Amino acid sequence: MKKNSFILSLDQGTTSSRALLFDRELNIVAMAQQEFDQFYPQPGWVEHDPEEIWRSQRKVMANVLKQVPDGPAAVAAIGVTNQRETVVVWNRRTGEPIYPAIVWQCRRTADFCSELKRRDYGPRIRDKTGLVIDAYFSASKLRWILDHVDGAREAAQRGELLCGTIDSWLLWKLSNGTAHVTDYTNASRTMLFNIRTLQWDAELLDLFGIPSSMLPTPVPSSGEAARCALPEFEGREVPVLGVSGDQQAALFGQGCFAPGQIKNTYGTGCFLLMHTGGEAVSSANGLVTTLTAQTLAGAPSYALEGSVFVGGAVVQWLRDELRIVTRSSDVGPIAASIPDTGGVFLVPAFAGLGAPHWDMYARGTLVGMTRGTGRAQIIRAAVESTAYQCWDVVDAMRADSGQPIASLRADGGASADDFLMQFQADLLECRVERPTCIETTALGAASLAALALGWQTSETLAGRPAASVFTPNMPKTQRNALLAGWRKAVSRAAHWETEN
Repeated sequence: MKKNSFILSLDQGTTSSRALLFDRELNIVAMAQQEFDQFYPQPGWVEHDPEEIWRSQRKVMANVLKQVPDGPAAVAAIGVTNQRETVVVWNRRTGEPIYPAIVWQCRRTADFCSELKRRDYGPRIRDKTGLVIDAYFSASKLRWILDHVDGAREAAQRGELLCGTIDSWLLWKLSNGTAHVTDYTNASRTMLFNIRTLQWDAELLDLFGIPSSMLPTPVPSSGEAARCALPEFEGREVPVLGVSGDQQAALFGQGCFAPGQIKNTYGTGCFLLMHTGGEAVSSANGLVTTLTAQTLAGAPSYALEGSVFVGGAVVQWLRDELRIVTRSSDVGPIAASIPDTGGVFLVPAFAGLGAPHWDMYARGTLVGMTRGTGRAQIIRAAVESTAYQCWDVVDAMRADSGQPIASLRADGGASADDFLMQFQADLLECRVERPTCIETTALGAASLAALALGWQTSETLAGRPAASVFTPNMPKTQRNALLAGWRKAVSRAAHWETEN
């Protein structure tokens, strides 16, 4: 095994940590994955243990290095990609978290966000950050920790605390506490970062009460962000050359570098991004504006994004809470075994509704059942709910861009389900293209590192062909009737909870 043969990609997701090794042609040569615990201390609250995240990430890293000869010596660089918006606050000296990580799905700050809306901060925040005011983003979560952990705000003001999204936490750990950084894509999801100046915004830090001393240094997504000095690498310092929030990493991994190109990652949630080039397009239809992965030489580029809070997580719900399936892989075949849901619709608003609705008070709703409704109909309605929510987002993208959508590039675990991909193509009335490597989040982080190493160019990264293409074949009358039923179901889920 030659030295410097591989890129190690660390993919820290919402429900599991993974590590993948890519060769110089960006083919996967080894992979390891481990799930970790989800905590729900109150309805609408979601937390992770930051130390468990790190232990799981380190374990799969060690596992994957054992799968190839001379693994540690063969790693040329590391790429990191992560669940976005989830925040950690830790002690600068000890490195110990002062509170569990508050996860992007958590709704505990919904009332505070509603108050900001009533005070008309929305336009100013959107202008600076590209985001809508919502508990989804990081700023209100950080504020909550400082306000609710004894002594935290005073410690922060003394400069004793650090904070960051999961990329910052991992880079701190990988570097043994020498690097406190974040990349521009992760920073752009905090509601504290000006996406035009590429700097933390003093006015927003003041609004949320976040001392600037807590914050990581923003850096480009491709280029050296830190140096890993863990014992696993036997005395070598391995550079971290790619860092990106998971969805921008997937956009990069899909080779969507041109304006108008769209990708959708079917993960725990679903995240659709449309590249808009150098223009930060402001949405009039419930989308947000975000930064794409930035290279050292590149000027800022932007994307329109729509986030679906519950995508693949609805399958976990079927498996773990309802217990009507044993394996997640059973869901697609069961859905395909019946012709339709019999008029049943599931709106999985377990954590509210994301884009384009932005309804923090919506809740999960199952409607249209009759005495003939059974297990298969509910399972199919759950699978279809993912495609319906993604249709809502693409419809908003059509309206914002004024352009028809020719194709959607799909990736993520649920994109392996042929039934879902075909149903998505039918609803969108466009091609759905699935690449050979559906691990495009990890691929994106590896691609950013490969670009910094000189192993790949933008041209080679953009030229990877699709492995499967799904084309629409549903009659328009049937499609329109289904979408009408979906909109009716969403109206029943909307504003189910009331503000405190």
